[in-house]
This record gives sequence, structure tokens and C-alpha cells, in this order.
Amino acid sequence: MTDYVRQLPPHQFVQRKRVSEWVRVDLLSLFLISLIATYGLVILMSAVDQNMARVQAQVIRIIVAFSVMVVMAQIPPRLLLRLAPALYLLGLLLLFLVFLVGTESKGATRWLRIGPIGFQPSELMKLALPMVLAWYFHDRRLPPRPRHVGIATLIIAVPVLLIYPQPDLGTSILVAASGLLVLFLAGISWRYIFSLIGLFLVSAPGLWFVMTDYQRGRILTLIDPERDPLGSGWNIIQSMTAIGSGGLFGKGLFNGTQSQLDFLPESRTDFIIAVLAEELGLIGVLALLSLYICLIGRGVVIAVQAQDTFGRLLAASITFTFFVYVFVNIGMVSALLPVVGVPLPLVSYGGTSMLTLCAGFGILMSVHTHRRITL
Repeated sequence: MTDYVRQLPPHQFVQRKRVSEWVRVDLLSLFLISLIATYGLVILMSAVDQNMARVQAQVIRIIVAFSVMVVMAQIPPRLLLRLAPALYLLGLLLLFLVFLVGTESKGATRWLRIGPIGFQPSELMKLALPMVLAWYFHDRRLPPRPRHVGIATLIIAVPVLLIYPQPDLGTSILVAASGLLVLFLAGISWRYIFSLIGLFLVSAPGLWFVMTDYQRGRILTLIDPERDPLGSGWNIIQSMTAIGSGGLFGKGLFNGTQSQLDFLPESRTDFIIAVLAEELGLIGVLALLSLYICLIGRGVVIAVQAQDTFGRLLAASITFTFFVYVFVNIGMVSALLPVVGVPLPLVSYGGTSMLTLCAGFGILMSVHTHRRITL
């Protein structure tokens, strides 16, 4: 019996590798994120009244965030699995330190400062919490048993209760959402979901009394912005005016009245989509939403194609938490939700949120590009 050895002809042994094989990135995700960030820079240029110093500062932040994203994409998910508990404990330690040595800014103590560098530990928890929950569930039977649901709920509650008193309602909501999404994706029984909703509705009156004055004011402003039109209702009123005046095609880039004449507060951060709606109209907003939808859809595909429980839960949680970012920001700018200080992802001015989001997308790419090839 003759043995046959299969081999390529000598001239075919050396083949050129694609960029995505040398550097592990998902090119489609990278393309969509770059488009959104570039679109955001154009809108930001108008929001800051063409102040090039601020635009250049944002460009530097984007470059740093993209570099972190590429680095995170090279880390194998199995290493992230091992590091998840340590990152979660480090995040809790930093949140405790905020109460001891945190830096106060605008009436809130949310920052830690090391020399000239300041950062919010709560941003780390946006990634550490879904990672540790995915680690917790990865080798357990799904749907989870009641005991495991209780432990996971405790894991979620500890950082949320540390972030909320800073006070930082917006970040505590996002951190809680990132954890609850992992629970939901793990296949938690609908009985628990409805029980949680019922518990929230029953405890809602009691939550009113533990809220700070400014948090109660935001809820009252949502119900009736005209109750204090020159105070707490000013942001919402001006935002709605900007959105409504843009119409279908907008007033043209750099031609918005609410933003250019400084009627719209926080126009470069939380309310930047109102600038977009006024100057580029409904068409401009739909263009941005289309890019968001494509990026979220790509994240869902990556989560579905993940080859283990840890990768599926982590990728899906990062993707749907990004959706919550977009939903909450647009909801509060449109007066559908209370103003909770959530920036528009990849568009609003600032570096901390951009860095966290890009690190999350780097993890998403890692889940996709480190898949084992099976035949």
C-alpha cells in the first residue's frame, strides 16, 4: 500500500498574512467604531464653537482609547477569565478608597488622583462586573439555580451600593445594567425577573426618601420641566427646543442657534445629540443611529459565535450595555428619562468614558479573534 504525502508546491509555502492575523482585531467592528468617532468629532467641532484645542485634545483621547482597544484585543479570553476575580476585587478596593481619599468635583466625590492623573474607579467596574459574573457562571449549569442567582445578585449589589452615594446615579445604573444583563443572558427564570420588577415597584416610594435633593429634582423636572424653567428645567427645555427646531435636514453645520449662542448647557458632553439634531436634523440623527445599530448587531454576531459560556456572556453583556448607554443618553436628552449624566458613547467630549468603551470593544474583539478553529 502506497503512502501519499500531501504538500504545497515550493512556491506556495510562503503566504502573505492579513493584518487581522498579525494583529488580532475585528476589522468590521474597528471600521464602525472609527466611523462613529469621526462623525462625533465633526459634531464636537460645532459643539465647542470650532475650538481646535479641544478638538485636538479629543483626538488624542481617541488615539489613546483605540490603542487600549487594540491591546485588549490581543489578550486571550482564557487570561481574562483568570483575571476577572482580581479585577473585581481591585475595583471594590478603589471604590472604598474614593470615600477615604477621593477628589470632589461639582459637588460629587467620584475621582481618585495619582499625581496629575485622575480617574473614576466606577468606570473600571463597568468592565470588571460583567467579567466576574461571566467567570462565575462559565462552569456552572445554566439556567442558574436560585443559590447562584442570589450570589450573583450580591456581586452586583456591592459595587452599585458603593457608587450610588458618591453620588453618581447614572454610573450606578449602567453598572447595575451590565450585571443584570449577564444574569438575564445566563437564562434566569422569568419568575425572578418579574419578582425583581415587583420588588422595585414596591420599594419605589421608599427610594424617594433616600434620594438626594438633586436626584429628586431631576425626577420632578422630567415630569414637569416648566416648574423651574430657569433652573433645573433649563437643560431639558433648551434640548427639546434644539431637537424640534432642526426639522428633517437641520439648520446646517455650525449654524445652530441653541448651541452656538450657548443656550444649550453641556452641549459637548451629555447633550451633544441635541446639537446634532439641530444642525443636521432627523437625517443626521438617523445616520448616527444606523451606525450604532450596525455596531450592536456586530456585537450580537460575535456573542453568538463565541465558543464558550464565558465568551458568550461577556460579549453579549458588553454589547447590550453599549445599547443601554445609547438608549439612556438619547432618552434623557429627549425628556423621556431623567437626566442622569450619561455621555453619548464615542461621541461626547471626554476621555474616561471613551477609554472604558474602547477597552470593552477590545475584549469583544478578543472573544471573536481567539476562537479555536475546529473541523
